[in-house]
Amino acid sequence: MVKRVLAVVFGGVLVVLCCNLWVVQSTKSQIYFDVHRLPANDVGLVLGTSKYVKGGKDNLFFRYRMEATARLWKEGKVKYLILSGNNDSEFYNEPVDMQNALLKLGVPSDVMIPDYAGYRTFDSVLRCKEVFKQHHITIISQNFHNARALYISNYEGISAVAFAAQDVPDGYSLRTLIREYLARPLAMLDVHLLRPQTEMGNVQIK
Repeated sequence: MVKRVLAVVFGGVLVVLCCNLWVVQSTKSQIYFDVHRLPANDVGLVLGTSKYVKGGKDNLFFRYRMEATARLWKEGKVKYLILSGNNDSEFYNEPVDMQNALLKLGVPSDVMIPDYAGYRTFDSVLRCKEVFKQHHITIISQNFHNARALYISNYEGISAVAFAAQDVPDGYSLRTLIREYLARPLAMLDVHLLRPQTEMGNVQIK
């Protein structure tokens, strides 16, 4: 019994590692760290995250992501921005938080399109194509997140590149790393097998 359990655990870990390796290796040529080398696209898809971490402190992943987004717009690398995030209650609204942060960074409101149903990365990418009718995009997030979003985009037939926002070296807890390592196999299941339904509307919960 112990041997069987160990075999199952080992097999599961091996599958997770292989999925992670495949997602990262198959998308690394599409991720850019230098804004000057980044190809221009009309639309940038900004992936949401919480503005604050537990305890009320600023989430540096959010701050650096917004700063990268503002820079790409000012450099002419994107013309319009889809701000895709979670708005599952009137008390939590990632798209509005992103919009407010970008306004403070000098990005005008008329180039920003909030996507209120980007509950997961899969939703954000799929809705970009199905709801907002975009097939050529620049994804904006941190490097670790971009790989997963690009993998989904590639399978969905979206021509995408990604820009890696400044990373947060001290911001990776063990929980964050485990979550991302598990999210990549789940993304593969979503695109190849599960095909979860995503919302087709775009209504803000007020």
